[in-house]
Amino acid sequence: MGTIKTLNKWANKHTYYPLDLLRIALGLFLFIKGLYFIGNTQMIMELIGPLKGFAGSMLAVHYVAPAHLIGGLLIIFGLYTRWAVLTQLPIIIGAVLINFIGEMNTTNLILAITVFIVCVFFLFYGSGKHSTDYYLKMES
Repeated sequence: MGTIKTLNKWANKHTYYPLDLLRIALGLFLFIKGLYFIGNTQMIMELIGPLKGFAGSMLAVHYVAPAHLIGGLLIIFGLYTRWAVLTQLPIIIGAVLINFIGEMNTTNLILAITVFIVCVFFLFYGSGKHSTDYYLKMES
């Protein structure tokens, strides 16, 4: 618990608006991806095609869109950012792995790796000073 408080204190002292904009952009990207997956369920079925023989592939189809929608909104507002990012990591790791198991798409691979790196950053950094988490913490 002390480590998290130390990380939060460091993050609050070193918060800059560009990092908040990056967090909001990540949340918007995930939210828009969630909307895209809801509108194009056939496309997500094709993406998960290489994993069809594995257990839980159908569960993954029903997990991806809602997780992106809810997680994206939470990340945008900076509410439970670490938890929201943690729920995104299995999906993003899956997006990276699908490029190696299925057909390699360099653009999607670079995008998935970039989102993974940004998510890992916010997993450790947190939501920052200009977030709902910070506001609620200061109110109490």
